[in-house]
Amino acid sequence: MRMTKLMLLAFLALFLVQFQTNAQQKITIYTVGDSTVKNGRGDGTGGLWGWGDYIGQFLDSTKVRIENHALGGTSTRTYQNLGLWDAVYKKLKKGDYVLIQWGHNDDGPLNDTIRARGTIKGISDKSEKIVNMITKKEEVVHTYGWYLRKVVKEAKEKGAIPIVMSPIPRNKWKDGKLPRNNTSYGLWAKQIADQEKVTFIDLNDRMASKLEKFGEANVTGTYFYKKDHTHPSAKGAVMAATSIIEGLKVSTNPLKNYILENPVIKLPRKTNLFLIGDSTMAENNNENAVGWGVMAPRYFDTTRVNIVNKARGGRSSRTFDFEGLWEKTKSEIQPNDFVIIQFGHNDAGKIDSEKFRGSINGIGDETQQVNRADSLMETVHTYGWYLKKFIRETREKGATPIVMSLTPRNEWPNGKVEQRSTTYVKWAQEVATEEKVDYIDLSDKVAQKYQVLGQEAVKAFFPKDHTHTGRAGANAVAETAAEQLRGLKKLKISDLVLGKKEMEELPPLELVK
Repeated sequence: MRMTKLMLLAFLALFLVQFQTNAQQKITIYTVGDSTVKNGRGDGTGGLWGWGDYIGQFLDSTKVRIENHALGGTSTRTYQNLGLWDAVYKKLKKGDYVLIQWGHNDDGPLNDTIRARGTIKGISDKSEKIVNMITKKEEVVHTYGWYLRKVVKEAKEKGAIPIVMSPIPRNKWKDGKLPRNNTSYGLWAKQIADQEKVTFIDLNDRMASKLEKFGEANVTGTYFYKKDHTHPSAKGAVMAATSIIEGLKVSTNPLKNYILENPVIKLPRKTNLFLIGDSTMAENNNENAVGWGVMAPRYFDTTRVNIVNKARGGRSSRTFDFEGLWEKTKSEIQPNDFVIIQFGHNDAGKIDSEKFRGSINGIGDETQQVNRADSLMETVHTYGWYLKKFIRETREKGATPIVMSLTPRNEWPNGKVEQRSTTYVKWAQEVATEEKVDYIDLSDKVAQKYQVLGQEAVKAFFPKDHTHTGRAGANAVAETAAEQLRGLKKLKISDLVLGKKEMEELPPLELVK
């Protein structure tokens, strides 16, 4: 037995040594640059990515590995002043590669109290002595080309292979064309690459030519967002990486030998936002009873989120569970998804007759045995009990539950919009507090808007009855729900909602099918 254990330990040690040896033998590809190479933490916040996050998917990961050392907001100057290049330089070994791309931020002021990141234009040895208004220290500022050349030369000193790129194009169109930077930073990057005899890839022109084939209308919202003309989406970042790979293929650079023949590119999985509730949220196939969930996609970045409307007309928290609708929904939930829970309109029904959809008032553990018309015995729980079940089982799936109160009805006692603030609104909030989940009092937020619009204007939102909205009413509720979700800054869902300005620029409702 002891000999067997010793043999196992010896085998494990040998495996670890071999693993470490293989890891050391891998060539490292370092990427250095600004936010168009790595945006933020490289996690797609705001839907924005850098090409350095995807370039590795085109290369043989058994032979090379990627280290993305780019940092948003940096120029050739500040990247080095902050010691970021020194950190890469110390790690470089012979045969490694350094992919280099700057230029977007080098055009800023040489000296100011905000960033002081600009460089002198061109590639000459011209310099300017300043007292940096941020650091309060003397600094000699050089040209863009001087800083770029320094990185290239120092990479070569270590036996590494630098590859220089022109900056990606900005999504700013003029007469159906994207402006090139071949008279500024793209030109200067090429000049340095030529003088230092290293590979240059005109990423700017390669990517711009691809985008122009699609046209501005198809590019904005797919490869770039309207809110940001500089930082690409995941698809835009992949296009930039593809352009680099294409440039490598026609070069003599040895990195081309590690390009996969048929790479499988994986874009980030879309986040699912599940909606569970009743007809005030559901898709009801009735223009006079449109649930707000039908209009919800209008207010989200649907390139990154799927709105999965599982709400069903006529259901209460009880029947949504009893009929297996929750179980079916739960089977589709994945980690990092979101579930919005909103019930109450039908929970006030009868518990033991007719539609058998009423739940017990409150949020306690009381139960009632009901002999249904189909001779099945059912244990009925409180409204709050069902909400807690949905919340807890959502969390078990690794997803995030959000509780919303029910929507207000078109009833105006004493000139005020009716709200069930002492029953279902109150109980939903109590459940959310007890379970420590985010809560949105949609009833109150929508009611506030109704009060401003006035009773006559709101009447048009309810063409069928006092509970169900038409298309315009559903849109007003969906917009309010999205605004409140955007306010949940601690949750990723807030990042998936359109910004205030983007909402204001949405096409009129009558133009939307």
